[in-house]
Amino acid sequence: MNVMTKNWIEIGTIGDIPLRGARHVHSGDKTIAIFRNAHNKIFALEDKCPHGGCPISNGIVHDSSVTCPIHNWVISLETGQALGADEGQILAFPVQIDGDKILLSLGVK
Repeated sequence: MNVMTKNWIEIGTIGDIPLRGARHVHSGDKTIAIFRNAHNKIFALEDKCPHGGCPISNGIVHDSSVTCPIHNWVISLETGQALGADEGQILAFPVQIDGDKILLSLGVK
């Protein structure tokens, strides 16, 4: 690992995440959803809806948001904050791209 990736965990490549889709990774007892929007931007959120705890990685990705497949809550991919009239938040994690590699920091944004 080079100096740039010192405090980051390599979790895969951009090609591993479908366009407007998600995958998830596990870290201890946490499941983290990794999202890729239509503009190839990568985001990482705790993989649970703030309303009911279902996997948000199964949701529909649009712009910089994801819609929960069960509750239809819209969650910001940047902050993990519920949008619109809904209230709640899930953890958002920093990501960076090194070439085509996705690097994740377990420090919360």
